[in-house]
Amino acid sequence: MPITERLTELAEQRPNVCVVGSINADLTVTVKRLPHGGETIQGSPLRILPGGKSANQAATAGRLGAAVELVGAVGSDPNAQLLRDALTDAHVDISAVETVDSATGTAMIVVDDAAENFIVISAGANGEVDAETVCGHADKIQRAGCLGLCLEICDEAVLAAAQIAHDAGVSVVFNLSPIRAVSEDLLALVDVLIVNEHELAAIIGSERAVAGCEHGQWDAVGRALADEHGISTAIVTLGGEGSAVLKTSESEVSVTRIPALPIEVVDTTGCGDAYMGTVLTALAAGDDVVTAARLAGVVSAHAATGVGAQTSYGETGKIAQFAADHGL
Repeated sequence: MPITERLTELAEQRPNVCVVGSINADLTVTVKRLPHGGETIQGSPLRILPGGKSANQAATAGRLGAAVELVGAVGSDPNAQLLRDALTDAHVDISAVETVDSATGTAMIVVDDAAENFIVISAGANGEVDAETVCGHADKIQRAGCLGLCLEICDEAVLAAAQIAHDAGVSVVFNLSPIRAVSEDLLALVDVLIVNEHELAAIIGSERAVAGCEHGQWDAVGRALADEHGISTAIVTLGGEGSAVLKTSESEVSVTRIPALPIEVVDTTGCGDAYMGTVLTALAAGDDVVTAARLAGVVSAHAATGVGAQTSYGETGKIAQFAADHGL
């Protein structure tokens, strides 16, 4: 089925998605080039944009037509209202977004003319999202078709959400970002892992990650994920090289390479989140992981042609036209 048709169908299906995690105000400045250590350079006027990995994923799912619920927290400052308004505009149910005494989470983002960036996160209210918070909204996880998790909240909250989903038969999609060590208890609950090369290396080691990502030795990657961590399905995103979908059984590692679309990149901020939000939506609608990854490649490519994270995300019609323009 052409991607344009599948995108339209997704919006009509209204699959149920839940995302548990972070909500940030992105403090964004553009520069000619990224600074060296200890260097001060001139940047553009500061822009405060809606972000946070989990919020971005939920916003993508909402704009694609999913019935999406977000569990998280913000403060009571002006940034909180900006983020609530942006999520509502993206059709996200924010009834489980709590208000806490801490400042709303922030991300300091610098983007250069080559669309490269660096990001520093201050957790703020996201640090108040704990296992008790998650358990208080268990019903939202249990009725979802798919749960999205990353690591901008504490490990205990992530593990609690994954366990609730697993016990309810809800698929758990996990992105190991920001990179840090995680327990095997969490990885055992993951149905689909989404990682880039650096995140993959944090799980299986840099030597095997490089062998796969740079030299195409994907069998070793798939076997390491399955045999050592119990992860049989993974998507490895490769930036301008597209992605690789790995499905590992006892007898073989099935590898599907998906090329990137040829686009003029403006800003990659939030593109990985757009990718994951699309995977969540497609899997919740019943698509297989390869189809989900193909759709995600298109949606994230579209996001890369705009500025910011959520501000670059489009509704289904706009993305379908983008896909059609690329012969999809």
